[in-house]
Amino acid sequence: MLDSEQLKYVIALPLLPEVGLRTAHELIRFFGSAEAVFKANETDLLCIPNIRKDTVQLLLSCKTQALKRAEEELVFIEKNEVSTYYFEDEEYPYRLRECPDAPILLYGKGNLNLNNGRFLAVVGTRMPTDRGKQLCTNIVSELAEKTEDLTIVSGLAYGIDVTAHKAAISSGIPTLIIPGHGLDRIYPYSHRQVAVSALSTGGILTEYMSLTQPDRQNFVARNRIIAGLCDATLVIESKHKGGSLITADMANGYNREVFAVPGRPADIASAGCNALIKQQKAALVESADDIIAAMQWETNTVKSPVQTEIFTDLTEEESMLLGMLRAAEDGMHVNLLVMESKLPYSQVTSTLLMMEMRGLVRSLPGSMYRAVK
Repeated sequence: MLDSEQLKYVIALPLLPEVGLRTAHELIRFFGSAEAVFKANETDLLCIPNIRKDTVQLLLSCKTQALKRAEEELVFIEKNEVSTYYFEDEEYPYRLRECPDAPILLYGKGNLNLNNGRFLAVVGTRMPTDRGKQLCTNIVSELAEKTEDLTIVSGLAYGIDVTAHKAAISSGIPTLIIPGHGLDRIYPYSHRQVAVSALSTGGILTEYMSLTQPDRQNFVARNRIIAGLCDATLVIESKHKGGSLITADMANGYNREVFAVPGRPADIASAGCNALIKQQKAALVESADDIIAAMQWETNTVKSPVQTEIFTDLTEEESMLLGMLRAAEDGMHVNLLVMESKLPYSQVTSTLLMMEMRGLVRSLPGSMYRAVK
């Protein structure tokens, strides 16, 4: 575990110009630590193989600025009780450390245990069908019921990602969110409550420091962390191109298991999954049992239901909304719930989200909701 002074240099190292992830690893190996890199003089730096003199001078001129930004990040870390994981620390996820492009430093928030148990990445399209969302929920719920020490890993994006997180939370198992930005924000903001709920048994883990914008390239890069953290990756609904296929390719590159749920031959929403299976880049799965068998995970013979008392402790708002939904067999639009309940829109939507996580209601297309009978 690094002390704050050592951590400052680790944070600052990737901020130096022309120092990417690979170069940062090489510099630490060459000098022994990030601190030694910053304390090296021009003569020392010129001993690095294949380094140019103008690069060395650029590094020396930017050291002060990089360390200043790192000190600001240390303030953010302390103020917000952020955990850090240096790649040489025992707490650093060992699966990820095996990957050649593992981050030097990770920032975490929540109740994180990154090494114990089984880790499954669940990824897919941002625009899933009802079938895809139901399959995702069913598989995660069944895995939670039948296996021990399972953590679901995904990226909090719209569609399959957030569906997987919700199913894990509803099933009472940890879920780990890997964003493409720092811990000073949640993107998309509409999934903030899901992220908050994940903190109690799982959490959020990122390689990005605070003030990092959720730029497109960051989400592509974070996919390697999703793949590298996990024993296996499950793809549920993906078109011919998409981030979930990138994650699957990365998982294959790390020699991890990849699974895909098939779709009909003409189903555009599952074209990517079908291609993975056809090209033998993923094993075909239709249920949790298929994953359990392929991974040789032991199953529980007896496991008490996670939600035996979910109907016994409702708030006044939850009771009212649930009663309205139970009376409407075909479900109700969120706007109608707002009108009839006379509650603020934000309160209705946040209450519905929490009820959905607890398995009380189900969200339908078009902002419709239905009570789970």
